[in-house]
Amino acid sequence: MKQSIKHPVKEKLGENVAFLREALGVGKSFDIVQVDAEYAGREMAMFLVDGFVKDDILLHLMKLLAKLDKEKLEPDALKKLVKTYLPYVEIETSNDLDKVADTVLAGPTALVVDGVVEVILIDARTYPVRGPEEPDIERVVRGARDGFVETIVFNTALTRRRVRDRTLRMEYMQVGRRSKTDIVVCYIEDIANPDMVAKTKDSLSKIDTDGLPMAEKTIEEYISGRHWNPFPVVRYTERPDTAAVHLYEGHVCIMVDGSPSVMITPATFWHHLQHAEEYRNKPLVGAYLRAVRFLAVWASIFVLPLWYLFAANPETIPGKLSYIGPKDPGQIPLFLQFLIIEVGIDVLRMAAIHTPTSLATALGLIAALMIGQVSVEVGLLTNEVILYLAIAAIGTFATPSYELGLANRLTRLLLLSVTALFGIFGYVVGTMLLIIGLVRMKSFGIPYLWPFIPFNFRSFRDVLVRSPIPLKNKRPGVLRPQDPDR
Repeated sequence: MKQSIKHPVKEKLGENVAFLREALGVGKSFDIVQVDAEYAGREMAMFLVDGFVKDDILLHLMKLLAKLDKEKLEPDALKKLVKTYLPYVEIETSNDLDKVADTVLAGPTALVVDGVVEVILIDARTYPVRGPEEPDIERVVRGARDGFVETIVFNTALTRRRVRDRTLRMEYMQVGRRSKTDIVVCYIEDIANPDMVAKTKDSLSKIDTDGLPMAEKTIEEYISGRHWNPFPVVRYTERPDTAAVHLYEGHVCIMVDGSPSVMITPATFWHHLQHAEEYRNKPLVGAYLRAVRFLAVWASIFVLPLWYLFAANPETIPGKLSYIGPKDPGQIPLFLQFLIIEVGIDVLRMAAIHTPTSLATALGLIAALMIGQVSVEVGLLTNEVILYLAIAAIGTFATPSYELGLANRLTRLLLLSVTALFGIFGYVVGTMLLIIGLVRMKSFGIPYLWPFIPFNFRSFRDVLVRSPIPLKNKRPGVLRPQDPDR
């Protein structure tokens, strides 16, 4: 059943202009511009947002309209304007004034013509943008230096530059009752599982909120569920080549206007441990880098609680490892020392974000004094605590996914706490609960620990070892791609 239009376009120009002036706040907002004109004997009005339009294009179109004679718009003025006298690529019409008002706020210009029951929408918009630069988080030694930006049209273009497949689909949606945020669901139709695509679009269509102030992060909280679980179930990337790789595997990407981060769905635990640098080197070098990264990530989670367990229970230390544990535990309990330094590093991390670049060196000197020899000499911390916390911190920073690094940090704190409370029993049970929790997780119906659980030898081998690209001739089976062969 066709939905009725609440405010249709009227034949009289004055009624349409009055509605749009009220809906757009003309006269109340200085950047909402109304231009009244008369071309070819007809009164017209243009509505636009200052700063969102290409002035040279509109000026050119207005010059063309000014040269028109009255008889040139007869008998069908709308058809003559759209198909003959407004020579521009992106032009459409609408007979819904509510849609027209929302479209103007998104950037296009609305041309209202007296006696015409449709409004002409000219998409001659431009946004304040920065150039595609290499993302800070996903830097590579060799490779492309372009990255996604905050403008969604630029991001779709960067993706199409790398994926010239005829079946690459960019489906447009709007989310947010007030913000009307532009969203693009991107996938390769001949590869991606249709059920997965439908599930992703259905999740987005069910979002009911005023706006998306935090762009893709707000979207994630709506579509991922499990709000109190710190582990990410979508992967973020700011690299077009990384997004292209996942599209060829059968993933679905979500682009949100205003954000340089593209969401990749579904994403397993192992997706967050991959980095483009591994594929910018020879296979053996890439395999070595991946092994080092995995070792650093596991160390960031388990080494600190394990060292505390040995230090607090010397009888559990094997004879050959008798040197483990502080010679002088200090005046402050070890567990409290770990809490102090963990919180201290987080405070320093936040301070580094808010510190101007010109003061970064001074902040580094202060951090070195706080966590260095001075803190040991005053008895606040011991050398061993600083050493093992440094190992954990380095492992956290070596994690390619920023979101997974933060989740691992919380996991380490929880594991350290249960180890301090319950000793060996707490460490073992805490580790088992972590594994069980990860096993039970799913990302858009995909097991989070696949291909480890459920086990798939071929895929798990590709996770652990960076295989040569010619040998990776199959797409991940868990995605159920329509075309399983590369």
